[in-house]
Amino acid sequence: MIILKRTNLKNKDFIDLVRLLDSDLAIRDGEAHSFYSQFNKLDQIKYVVLAYEDGKPVGCGAIKEYEPLIVEVKRMFVLPECRGKGTASKVLQELENWARELGFEKCILETGVKQPEAIVLYQKNSYQFILNYGQYAGVKESVCFEKEL
Repeated sequence: MIILKRTNLKNKDFIDLVRLLDSDLAIRDGEAHSFYSQFNKLDQIKYVVLAYEDGKPVGCGAIKEYEPLIVEVKRMFVLPECRGKGTASKVLQELENWARELGFEKCILETGVKQPEAIVLYQKNSYQFILNYGQYAGVKESVCFEKEL
């Protein structure tokens, strides 16, 4: 059974999962990793959701304010051995609920073409493709999405 916990960027379980995420992304992104990693710093993240299974942290996600009514979904990750159970969708839905409670009206996010399972996740959760925004504009390895809350 998956248990969700709202927390913040200082949570040790979140930090540990993000290290694993960054290791995975370094392999997937190759030479482009340094470009992407500059936009994934934790210092601006205030809202984190962790997923636990049998007391073990197995997944995470976060949101940060992008514009006054828009949050950006960041740092989504589920341990490889725990995938395929709906954990990422549960984390994402909890992030969306939290964003609504905070008064946000839209979620946006960026993922990479080398993360096809992430693209499927967002489509399955009613996210729509949008033109690449901000720092991702013109980056052909990036795919951006949005969802009205």
